[in-house]
Amino acid sequence: MDHIAFRTGVIRPIECYKEGWEMIKDQFWLVFAIVLVGMIIGSLVPIIILGPMMCGIYLCLLDRYEGRDVSFDKLFKGFDHFLPSLALTIIIMAPVVVMVVLVYVPLIVMAMAGPNMNESELLGFLAGVIIFELIVAVIMVCFHTLLLFSFPLIADKQVSAWRSVTLSSKAVWANLSGVAGLFGVGMVVAIIGYLMLCIGLYLVIPMIFAANVVAYRKIFPGSTERFGAPPPPNYYQGL
Repeated sequence: MDHIAFRTGVIRPIECYKEGWEMIKDQFWLVFAIVLVGMIIGSLVPIIILGPMMCGIYLCLLDRYEGRDVSFDKLFKGFDHFLPSLALTIIIMAPVVVMVVLVYVPLIVMAMAGPNMNESELLGFLAGVIIFELIVAVIMVCFHTLLLFSFPLIADKQVSAWRSVTLSSKAVWANLSGVAGLFGVGMVVAIIGYLMLCIGLYLVIPMIFAANVVAYRKIFPGSTERFGAPPPPNYYQGL
């Protein structure tokens, strides 16, 4: 198994967004089309096709990061990673399905038992359901945050689904403050896009993807460094 090292302390959220915009602005509409089409096709059969489409999007953006022109055809090269991306999608979706079931079961119980509950019991049960749903939401956000780099790892490093999960989790944990800042800036960007008559939300999604790719490449360097010579070996944390 090839050794894959990652860097720590290299994510500067605002700089990632600035660099991401500089990376895609010359081919923005093509990148926008790739991301939009990839997400639409991926949503048609979510579990089966979503993984390859995500890998294809990241392949296109990694090309752009390395200074190569984006090609729409590259989107469908994600199918070269069909099995590992499918397995990763299942790993991601399985807990979501379980959590959704766990959230709706109390609501069904409440609906069935509602007529037999007095007002205080009903309010107490409803409060418990809301608290439970908040806990579930926090767990899912944490889970998906740890998997932030899983799809680009499959596309870029050709690793298995499970190894992409472990590598991404370790890298995110080692760069937790930077990743948290990246999510924070992403939320602000998404809100600004939403306020632009909602249409702007679609326009900022490519920039969010681009910023994530910049962050990914800063943590997981390619075969050639984009900015000068590679840092000294002690700059890396190996796995």
